[in-house]
Amino acid sequence: MTAQNLPFHPAPSKPRTALPAGACDAHCHVFGPAARFAFAPERTYTPVDAPKETLFALHRLLGIERSVLVQASCHGTDNAAMLDAIAASDGRYRGVAMVKEDVTQDELKRLHEGGVRGVRFNFVTHLGKDADMDAVRRIADRIAPLGWHAVVHFDANRLETLAPQLKALPLTLVIDHMGRVDASQGTDQPAFQMLLELMEDARFWVKVCGAERISRAGPPFADAVPFAKMLVERFSDRVLWGTDWPHPNIKKNMPDDGALVDLLPEIAPDAANLKRLLVDNPTRLYWPEQMVEGQPKELARQG
Repeated sequence: MTAQNLPFHPAPSKPRTALPAGACDAHCHVFGPAARFAFAPERTYTPVDAPKETLFALHRLLGIERSVLVQASCHGTDNAAMLDAIAASDGRYRGVAMVKEDVTQDELKRLHEGGVRGVRFNFVTHLGKDADMDAVRRIADRIAPLGWHAVVHFDANRLETLAPQLKALPLTLVIDHMGRVDASQGTDQPAFQMLLELMEDARFWVKVCGAERISRAGPPFADAVPFAKMLVERFSDRVLWGTDWPHPNIKKNMPDDGALVDLLPEIAPDAANLKRLLVDNPTRLYWPEQMVEGQPKELARQG
């Protein structure tokens, strides 16, 4: 029996924060609609329908121009809903897929042509069985020639065991949700210190999203800010941010996405770092063809 999910916020606020041109939500999802895109039989939760039209409207409200859709376990390795949303985005969206161990090069080529630039692996208890590391290594070998990266989603207590295995992979790796640390334990906690140590390896990136996941204080999730701020200050060229809409598996305190945007001036108070977080870094990772002399083409022309 699968867990049922709360509906996403019915009326997110318009943020007070004006985002820079080309801002990217680098972590969000589309779910269903189930009548068209079935959920995986082996899923551990059943989300509410969260179709592309609703996401597009949210991004317009928030002032977000681009996005990276991340395949979630409820759809398994059927990436159809994600690919459909990317196809409707006029090149403004990219994707991170989930694939089977025996994925063919033809399928990887199809995904690449559909806008996919990475593969996600889960090591989170509530999402079911961990990704098999032998399979992860085989998939990594197949995607590396495409210039793709791996997105790794894990519980904080898994990092000590995972770190050496992740370091052995031959590609760039992006860590989800600040490593899912517990904000109540402070930035000196061993799990966060291990994350900082891992980030000293230049192949690792981290998403400073998921404030509502690591917070223990609840809205406005201010207890998550010191973690995100430290990561942005120390690794400004390898950080990403996203809404995580529609916030699967949140059991209470469903976030207002406008309020999450309004945490950004606290997370990245320096304007140059905010631009790196929202514009330069996602462009470099997901739209490298749009970079000119270290800046996105449009912004380079403006400069």
